[in-house]
Amino acid sequence: MQMTRGMRLEQAKAHVAGRLGVSTADLSDPLIMHEVRREFGLGLIPVQELTYPSEPGAIEAKFHISEVFDVPINSVQKFTEHIAPRAAARSVGAGVVSPRPEVSA
Repeated sequence: MQMTRGMRLEQAKAHVAGRLGVSTADLSDPLIMHEVRREFGLGLIPVQELTYPSEPGAIEAKFHISEVFDVPINSVQKFTEHIAPRAAARSVGAGVVSPRPEVSA
């Protein structure tokens, strides 16, 4: 928020806390933020726990963070640009399996 919106630190904290529905003090409480991150799909801090198959991974968490806070995240934009042509190509050739090229040893 400080960089993308030009906010001062206190303004950024208030904005983020408001979007998450917590107080600014709660932002630094690991127990509260654990539940908030899980609720919003923002990913979990892997220091104290494992990532579960049903929980968002790193890139998915970044997508959720970008959506929840309505801010552009460079890696999300790059991933979207990188994967969009592949997704379009797959939808065009849906159901058609291309033979694998032979590999000579």
